Amino acid sequence: MKVNQASRDSVIQGLTSVIVILIFCSLTFGCGYHFRPGGFPLNVDLESIAIPCFSSTSSYPGIENDFTKVVRQEFISQSRVQIEDEAAAQAVLRGRLYSITTEPSAYTVTQQTVHGLPSTDEVTASRILRVRLEVTVTDTATGEIIWHDSNLTAEAIFGVSSDTLATQYNQRMALRSIAQVLATQIFSRTMERF
Repeated sequence: MKVNQASRDSVIQGLTSVIVILIFCSLTFGCGYHFRPGGFPLNVDLESIAIPCFSSTSSYPGIENDFTKVVRQEFISQSRVQIEDEAAAQAVLRGRLYSITTEPSAYTVTQQTVHGLPSTDEVTASRILRVRLEVTVTDTATGEIIWHDSNLTAEAIFGVSSDTLATQYNQRMALRSIAQVLATQIFSRTMERF
Protein backbone atom coordinates (compact mmCIF):
# COMPACT_ATOMS: atom_id res chain seq x y z
CA MET A 1 0.00 0.00 0.00
CA LYS A 2 1.43 3.30 -1.09
CA VAL A 3 0.97 6.41 1.07
CA ASN A 4 0.39 9.66 -0.68
CA GLN A 5 3.23 12.25 -0.10
CA ALA A 6 0.70 15.07 0.45
CA SER A 7 -1.09 12.98 3.07
CA ARG A 8 2.16 12.28 4.92
CA ASP A 9 3.14 15.98 4.86
CA SER A 10 -0.29 16.86 6.22
CA VAL A 11 0.08 14.42 9.13
CA ILE A 12 3.60 15.72 9.95
CA GLN A 13 2.36 19.32 9.84
CA GLY A 14 -0.55 18.46 12.14
CA LEU A 15 1.72 16.69 14.64
CA THR A 16 4.17 19.61 14.59
CA SER A 17 1.33 22.04 15.33
CA VAL A 18 0.11 19.91 18.25
CA ILE A 19 3.63 19.68 19.71
CA VAL A 20 4.15 23.44 19.43
CA ILE A 21 0.81 24.10 21.14
CA LEU A 22 1.62 21.63 23.95
CA ILE A 23 5.03 23.20 24.55
CA PHE A 24 3.52 26.69 24.59
CA CYS A 25 0.77 25.66 27.03
CA SER A 26 3.16 23.89 29.38
CA LEU A 27 5.55 26.84 29.41
CA THR A 28 2.80 29.40 29.83
CA PHE A 29 0.58 27.67 32.36
CA GLY A 30 2.78 25.07 34.02
CA CYS A 31 5.83 27.00 35.17
CA GLY A 32 4.29 29.57 37.50
CA TYR A 33 5.04 32.60 35.33
CA HIS A 34 2.23 34.94 34.44
CA PHE A 35 1.95 37.58 31.78
CA ARG A 36 1.19 41.05 33.12
CA PRO A 37 1.49 44.59 31.85
CA GLY A 38 4.97 45.98 32.45
CA GLY A 39 5.44 48.36 35.34
CA PHE A 40 2.52 47.12 37.42
CA PRO A 41 2.99 45.47 40.79
CA LEU A 42 2.15 41.81 41.20
CA ASN A 43 0.12 40.91 44.30
CA VAL A 44 0.14 44.55 45.42
CA ASP A 45 -2.36 47.26 44.61
CA LEU A 46 0.21 50.06 44.68
CA GLU A 47 -0.60 53.28 42.85
CA SER A 48 1.76 55.77 44.52
CA ILE A 49 4.87 55.73 46.66
CA ALA A 50 6.93 58.30 48.54
CA ILE A 51 10.70 57.95 48.59
CA PRO A 52 12.10 60.50 51.06
CA CYS A 53 15.83 61.15 51.16
CA PHE A 54 17.70 58.18 52.57
CA SER A 55 19.55 58.66 55.82
CA SER A 56 23.19 57.81 56.25
CA THR A 57 25.59 57.20 59.09
CA SER A 58 28.56 57.03 56.72
CA SER A 59 31.35 59.53 56.34
CA TYR A 60 30.69 59.93 52.61
CA PRO A 61 29.09 63.36 52.21
CA GLY A 62 26.02 63.47 49.99
CA ILE A 63 25.89 59.73 49.37
CA GLU A 64 22.34 59.50 50.72
CA ASN A 65 21.19 62.01 48.08
CA ASP A 66 22.84 60.01 45.30
CA PHE A 67 21.24 56.74 46.44
CA THR A 68 17.80 58.36 46.81
CA LYS A 69 18.03 59.84 43.32
CA VAL A 70 18.97 56.49 41.75
CA VAL A 71 16.13 54.64 43.54
CA ARG A 72 13.59 57.28 42.51
CA GLN A 73 14.83 57.13 38.93
CA GLU A 74 14.44 53.34 38.93
CA PHE A 75 10.78 53.68 39.95
CA ILE A 76 10.15 56.47 37.43
CA SER A 77 11.72 54.59 34.52
CA GLN A 78 10.45 51.09 35.33
CA SER A 79 6.91 51.50 36.59
CA ARG A 80 3.65 53.33 36.37
CA VAL A 81 3.53 53.90 40.12
CA GLN A 82 3.52 57.62 40.86
CA ILE A 83 6.19 59.18 43.08
CA GLU A 84 4.36 61.40 45.59
CA ASP A 85 4.95 63.30 48.82
CA GLU A 86 4.53 61.23 51.98
CA ALA A 87 1.15 62.83 52.75
CA ALA A 88 -0.33 61.78 49.40
CA ALA A 89 1.41 58.43 48.84
CA GLN A 90 -0.08 55.00 49.39
CA ALA A 91 3.28 53.65 50.63
CA VAL A 92 6.57 55.07 51.88
CA LEU A 93 9.97 53.61 51.05
CA ARG A 94 12.64 54.57 53.59
CA GLY A 95 16.31 53.72 53.29
CA ARG A 96 19.29 54.02 55.60
CA LEU A 97 22.89 53.56 54.52
CA TYR A 98 24.59 52.21 57.59
CA SER A 99 27.83 50.72 56.33
CA ILE A 100 30.20 51.69 53.55
CA THR A 101 33.51 49.88 53.74
CA THR A 102 36.52 49.35 51.53
CA GLU A 103 39.20 46.71 51.66
CA PRO A 104 42.13 45.88 49.42
CA SER A 105 41.38 43.56 46.54
CA ALA A 106 44.61 43.32 44.58
CA TYR A 107 48.19 44.47 45.01
CA THR A 108 51.14 45.20 42.81
CA VAL A 109 54.42 44.03 44.27
CA THR A 110 57.74 45.66 43.49
CA GLN A 111 61.11 44.43 44.62
CA GLN A 112 64.14 46.65 44.76
CA THR A 113 67.45 46.94 46.52
CA VAL A 114 67.87 49.74 49.04
CA HIS A 115 71.35 50.27 50.55
CA GLY A 116 72.31 46.80 49.44
CA LEU A 117 69.29 45.12 51.09
CA PRO A 118 66.30 43.63 49.25
CA SER A 119 63.03 45.50 49.79
CA THR A 120 59.53 44.43 48.79
CA ASP A 121 56.73 46.96 48.48
CA GLU A 122 53.06 46.08 48.12
CA VAL A 123 50.85 48.79 46.67
CA THR A 124 47.08 48.45 46.48
CA ALA A 125 45.96 48.21 42.85
CA SER A 126 42.22 47.85 43.50
CA ARG A 127 39.79 47.90 46.38
CA ILE A 128 36.41 46.34 47.11
CA LEU A 129 33.73 48.84 48.05
CA ARG A 130 30.82 47.33 49.99
CA VAL A 131 27.57 49.12 50.89
CA ARG A 132 24.96 47.90 53.35
CA LEU A 133 21.51 49.40 53.36
CA GLU A 134 18.35 49.02 55.40
CA VAL A 135 15.05 49.49 53.55
CA THR A 136 11.47 49.51 54.79
CA VAL A 137 8.32 49.95 52.69
CA THR A 138 5.27 50.84 54.76
CA ASP A 139 1.58 51.13 53.88
CA THR A 140 0.65 54.70 54.87
CA ALA A 141 -3.03 53.89 55.51
CA THR A 142 -2.47 50.98 57.91
CA GLY A 143 1.12 51.48 59.06
CA GLU A 144 1.73 47.85 58.08
CA ILE A 145 5.21 47.02 56.82
CA ILE A 146 4.93 45.74 53.27
CA TRP A 147 8.55 44.54 53.31
CA HIS A 148 11.72 45.19 55.26
CA ASP A 149 15.34 44.18 54.80
CA SER A 150 18.00 45.27 57.25
CA ASN A 151 20.91 43.96 55.21
CA LEU A 152 20.69 44.76 51.49
CA THR A 153 24.30 44.52 50.37
CA ALA A 154 26.15 45.17 47.13
CA GLU A 155 29.79 45.58 46.25
CA ALA A 156 32.01 46.76 43.42
CA ILE A 157 35.73 46.82 42.72
CA PHE A 158 37.46 50.06 41.79
CA GLY A 159 40.98 50.82 40.65
CA VAL A 160 43.45 52.62 42.88
CA SER A 161 45.96 54.97 41.31
CA SER A 162 48.81 57.14 42.47
CA ASP A 163 46.59 60.01 41.26
CA THR A 164 44.25 60.73 44.19
CA LEU A 165 41.63 62.38 41.96
CA ALA A 166 41.53 59.35 39.67
CA THR A 167 41.06 57.05 42.66
CA GLN A 168 38.27 59.25 44.07
CA TYR A 169 36.58 59.25 40.66
CA ASN A 170 36.84 55.44 40.43
CA GLN A 171 35.38 55.09 43.91
CA ARG A 172 32.51 57.45 43.03
CA MET A 173 31.74 55.39 39.91
CA ALA A 174 31.77 52.21 42.03
CA LEU A 175 29.29 53.84 44.43
CA ARG A 176 27.01 54.72 41.51
CA SER A 177 27.21 51.16 40.22
CA ILE A 178 26.29 49.84 43.67
CA ALA A 179 23.44 52.34 43.93
CA GLN A 180 22.01 51.07 40.64
CA VAL A 181 22.26 47.41 41.70
CA LEU A 182 20.53 48.15 45.01
CA ALA A 183 17.88 50.32 43.31
CA THR A 184 17.02 47.44 40.99
CA GLN A 185 16.71 45.07 43.96
CA ILE A 186 14.55 47.55 45.89
CA PHE A 187 12.28 48.12 42.89
CA SER A 188 11.85 44.38 42.29
CA ARG A 189 11.08 43.62 45.91
CA THR A 190 8.60 46.46 46.12
CA MET A 191 6.79 45.70 42.90
CA GLU A 192 6.82 41.91 42.99
CA ARG A 193 6.94 41.26 46.74
CA PHE A 194 9.70 38.61 46.77
